[in-house]
Amino acid sequence: MNETVRAPVLVTPGKIEIQSFPMPEPEPGAVLIRREMCGICGTDKHSFSGYAVQYSGTDHERSLPFPIIPGHEIVGVIAAIGPSHENLLDFSGLPLQAGDRVILGANLSCGQCYYCRHGFDYFFCANMEDYGNSLSAANSPHLFGGFADFVYALPGSYLFKVPKDLPVEIAVLTEVMSVTIGLDKAKQFSAVNNEGFRFGDTVVVQGVGPLGLCHVIKARMLGAGNIIVTDRSSLRLELALEMGADMALNVGHTSPKERIEAVREMTAGRGADIVVECAGVPEVIPEGLEILRPGGFYIESGNFSDMGDVSIKPHLLCAKNLRIIGIGGEAITAYHPSMEALLRYRQHYPLHKIVTHRYPVEEAEAAMRCSMTDDSMKVVIASSEYL
Repeated sequence: MNETVRAPVLVTPGKIEIQSFPMPEPEPGAVLIRREMCGICGTDKHSFSGYAVQYSGTDHERSLPFPIIPGHEIVGVIAAIGPSHENLLDFSGLPLQAGDRVILGANLSCGQCYYCRHGFDYFFCANMEDYGNSLSAANSPHLFGGFADFVYALPGSYLFKVPKDLPVEIAVLTEVMSVTIGLDKAKQFSAVNNEGFRFGDTVVVQGVGPLGLCHVIKARMLGAGNIIVTDRSSLRLELALEMGADMALNVGHTSPKERIEAVREMTAGRGADIVVECAGVPEVIPEGLEILRPGGFYIESGNFSDMGDVSIKPHLLCAKNLRIIGIGGEAITAYHPSMEALLRYRQHYPLHKIVTHRYPVEEAEAAMRCSMTDDSMKVVIASSEYL
C-alpha cells in the first residue's frame, strides 16, 4: 500500500492538527480497520482540555504521551488482516474476514500481570494500553486512535462483530453502554439482603451526556423504579426523559438543597437507593452522597481522568453506611451484550437521537469543541458516507 491516511492529531492540549501517515501493512496478528464512525468520549474532552493524567494512584498511572490520535469508541470495517491470522475470530468466537463491520475494544491488556492472571476486569491490567489515549502517534504505525480514517489494531486486541441489523450510529454507542457495568455490579450485591440495586429502586444519574443517558437506559432495563436525572443542558434533560427518566432537574435553575429535597420528596424522605456520577466533574460528588439514603450505593464512573480533588465528610460514609463503587472502564464481556441490548431495545427507545452531530476528519477540532457545549449529545467523527 502506497496510500496515506489522514488523522486528527492532538499535538498538545487544545490543539489538533490534520496530519498524514503511511498506510500500514498489518503485522502478524494485527488488523487494519477502516473507521466508519468514532464517538467523542468525555475522556477525549478531558485530554483536549489538558487533564492528561489517567489511572492516578495505580501501578499504571501515566500522563498522555502527546502527540496522540484521540478516539476509542470505534466502529468500522476490516480492511486488511495480518498474515498467520487467516482464521480470525471475534471475542465470542465468530469468524471474521475483510469487509466485516466490527467494534474495536478500547483497551489492550498484557495477559501477564497479577490482575490479568487473577480474573480482574481488563482495565485493572498493570500494563494497560488504551486506544486514543496511551499510544503515541509519534510511534509507528501511528494509527492508534479512532479519529483517523484507518485504525491499526495491535496483536491481542479485542474485536466484536456488529450484528447485521444494528445501524452504525447506534453501534457506535457500544463502548459507552459497556461502561454501565457499575449498575450490573450493584445488581449483583442485591443477592445480599438490603444491599445493592433492587427491583423498583430509585436511581439518580448526575449528568446525562451519552454516558449518563446510557445509564438511564440500563437502569430502566434492570428494573429501576423512579429515575431522576440532573444536568445543566435542557437538550440532554429532555432526551433523558424520552429515554425513560421520570424527573429532570436542571442544575442551572435549582440549588443543591432543592435537588436533594426533590429526591427526598419522591422517596418518602429516604433519599435515592442508587446514585451514578456521569458528569465528569468532582464537584458533584458531595451532593450525590447527600442524595443517597442510608445504605445506598454511589457509582463513580465519570472521572476517568484526574480532574482534581474534592472535599467530602468521612463521617457521612459511616453514619449512612454508604457503599461506593469506582468504575475504571468497561468489562470486555459487556460489548456483545451491549450490542444485543441496543439492537433489541431500539424499537422501545429513540436511540437514533443520541448522535446529534457528525463531523469529517478535517473538522475534528470543531467537533471536539461542539462536544463540550450544552447543545450536543453524542458527537462523532464519521466517514463521508455517514455525514
